[in-house]
Amino acid sequence: MQPRPNNGLQPVFCTIVPPHVLDKLSQADDPLLAEPARRTLDADSARRHHRRVTALAWTPQTARTSDPVPAKPHRTLYDCRHGTDLPGVKVRDEGDEATQDASVNRAYAGLGATFDLLVTEYGRSSIDGKGLPLIGSVHYGEKYNNAFFDGEQMVFGDGDGEIFLDFTVAVDVIAHELAHGLTQYTANLAYQGQSGALNESVSDVFGSLVKQYSLGQSADQGDWLIGAGLLAPRVSGVALRSMKAPGTAYDDDVLGKDPQPGSMDDYVETDQDNGGVHINSGIPNRAFHLMATALGGNAWERAGRIWFDVLTGGELTQEASFKDFARLTVVAAQHRFGEGDEVEAVLKAWSEVGVPTR
Repeated sequence: MQPRPNNGLQPVFCTIVPPHVLDKLSQADDPLLAEPARRTLDADSARRHHRRVTALAWTPQTARTSDPVPAKPHRTLYDCRHGTDLPGVKVRDEGDEATQDASVNRAYAGLGATFDLLVTEYGRSSIDGKGLPLIGSVHYGEKYNNAFFDGEQMVFGDGDGEIFLDFTVAVDVIAHELAHGLTQYTANLAYQGQSGALNESVSDVFGSLVKQYSLGQSADQGDWLIGAGLLAPRVSGVALRSMKAPGTAYDDDVLGKDPQPGSMDDYVETDQDNGGVHINSGIPNRAFHLMATALGGNAWERAGRIWFDVLTGGELTQEASFKDFARLTVVAAQHRFGEGDEVEAVLKAWSEVGVPTR
């Protein structure tokens, strides 16, 4: 199959905190916990509706084909000052000195770390491959318990301080959301069912890769947690998700227990969250972790390269299932590395989570 041009981009509204977590939190007896969650759900619902309405008229802001492809990022940070009008007031542009606002500086660094991994290791200039400027807004809303990519820019809330802390504290959260843009400009995976879970999983994969790359960690040294440091001290948990052990990230009286499955034996059939895109993503997440740790070394060099090749190769359909994606990872491993350790690691990883590759 020849690579298909991705002219039918479908930008979607993607948040780091799943709706089921906020739903659970909104039912808490303590108004300090419930009210910020309800406001966040309302804000997310409004943004999601706005994204659907404007998607038909959306035009990707890419560089002209005659322009040189930038090797360095162009980042612009804005401050929403606890309002919800985007992008907000400009507070830092590319090359500016650090500000007095730690949230601005963390977002600036996280956007840069994501750009750096893509261009240095995969030869891709920004998420669109043409040096797309990276825009981020901090201090969105009042005690807003989320971060999102809306198809055009990154947005970070401050959290309520009770359950969630500032959403710029975890570089993998920044990279996760920006990776939704990478998917948008490449495979454009539909945000529903298994293709939606793959969409979420790809973002978790690249979130972890950016964190490990920026920290200089090997696959064995990485914690494979998404959002470590994001949960407030009162929460019984370590992160939003665990790629190594899905279902173990938190077990809290207020948030409940992490519902992610780690294999197809426990696949969750649900009408919530676009068919469980944040829940069932645990299955391909665990497959990636198994492969990356089996290969050892730096996860972005071989395991990440295989995932990147599938995402950008042009053969992954928008409605791809887990087994479609798994089959293509085997093909990508063969094409890039030949019949060796990489192919064996891919086959074993998908077998372990119960996803067929043939």
